[in-house]
Amino acid sequence: MQNETPQQVTTVKNLDITANPAPLGLVGFGMTTVLLNLHNAGFFALGSMILAMGIFYGGLAQIIAGIEEWKKNNTFGATAFTSYGLFWLTLVALLVLPKMGLADVPDKTAMAAYLAMWGIFTLVMFIGTLKANRALQLVFGTLTILFFLLALGDVTGNGTITVIAGYEGILCGFLAIYAGLAQVLNEMYKKTIAPLG
Repeated sequence: MQNETPQQVTTVKNLDITANPAPLGLVGFGMTTVLLNLHNAGFFALGSMILAMGIFYGGLAQIIAGIEEWKKNNTFGATAFTSYGLFWLTLVALLVLPKMGLADVPDKTAMAAYLAMWGIFTLVMFIGTLKANRALQLVFGTLTILFFLLALGDVTGNGTITVIAGYEGILCGFLAIYAGLAQVLNEMYKKTIAPLG
């Protein structure tokens, strides 16, 4: 019988030295949200500018941020950014597929259901932010209200509700931009330049 030698076990600790992906996700979401809601508030028509932002900055940039959050073991960030990135892509698809003759235009009831589901998801995510900073709470709180206002505007056919939602969405978008850029500035200056609360 051969002598068995004990095997040595080496513990390796993975040090995460990657950048914070949250600012990319927050600013991508925020800028796209502001632009779409300027449309909802009646400032300009829905066009290729919003669609392009929805595909690339609101959509793909947030998905990239979500994947990076996953690599950082941040379940909340991964779920939020990936989900909202895919929200923007599905929203663009809902607008573009009918124009390409690939699907019917969703009626107001279908759009209300779509927006309400996103409102429910966002409400649950808002509850998660109660363990985070005040800036994130304001983003998710105003986003929850936005989804439910947009759903209500669609289900009732009341254009005034959609306009109100537009102004509320502009606020939500700027709050997200602030939350993202505050993190960039605070990291660059190594102190609190823009408080997150």
